Amino acid sequence: MSPTDSEPPRARVAEARRNRQNLIAVATKAFSLSSERVSLEEIAKQAGVGIGTLYRHFPTRESLVEAVYHDQEDRLRTGALELLATHPPTEALRLWMDLFVDWAVTKHGMIDTLRVIISSGRLEFAQMRAELVAVVRMFLDAGITEGEIRPDADAETIAATLAGILTVAGETEQRDQTARMLSLLVDGLRPIV
Repeated sequence: MSPTDSEPPRARVAEARRNRQNLIAVATKAFSLSSERVSLEEIAKQAGVGIGTLYRHFPTRESLVEAVYHDQEDRLRTGALELLATHPPTEALRLWMDLFVDWAVTKHGMIDTLRVIISSGRLEFAQMRAELVAVVRMFLDAGITEGEIRPDADAETIAATLAGILTVAGETEQRDQTARMLSLLVDGLRPIV
C-alpha cells in the first residue's frame, strides 16, 4: 500500500474541516445564549453531526471550549486589522470594542470550563491579557500616529478599563449602557485641545 492509499481523500478532509468549523460556530452561539452548561449532545445535534463526530474533533468539553476561545481570539485580532485598514483609528477602536463585547458574551456559557482550563495551565491568564493589550496597542499606536489619540494613552490601562466596563455592564440587557461607557472611553482618548 502506498502512503497516498492510506490518506483520506480530499473530500473527506474538507468535510472534516467543515464539520470542525461548524461545531465551533454552533458551540460559540450556544455558549453565548446560555449561562447554563450546554450539553455536547445538543451542540452536535444543532451542528447536524453525530456525537461521535464531535468527540473525534473535541475529545473533551475543555477541548471544545478551548477551540471556541482561540477561534474568537483570532476573530478579534483579524477584526482589529480589518477595521484599522478601513476606518480612522478612533472609529476603528470603537467598532472593535463592540466586537470585544460580543467576544466576552460568548464566554458566559463556558466560563466554568474556561476556569478549569486556566487552572490546568493550558490557557494562561497573563497570556490572555497580553494578547488583549497587544491588540489595543495597535489601535493606540495608529491613533497616536494620526493625531487622533493622546500620546499618553496606555494600552494596559485601556485593557483594564475594558475589563472593568464588562464587569459592571457586561450583560446582554445592559448593551446600551455598555455602548455609552465605551464611547466615553474612546472620547477620553482624544487629544486635549
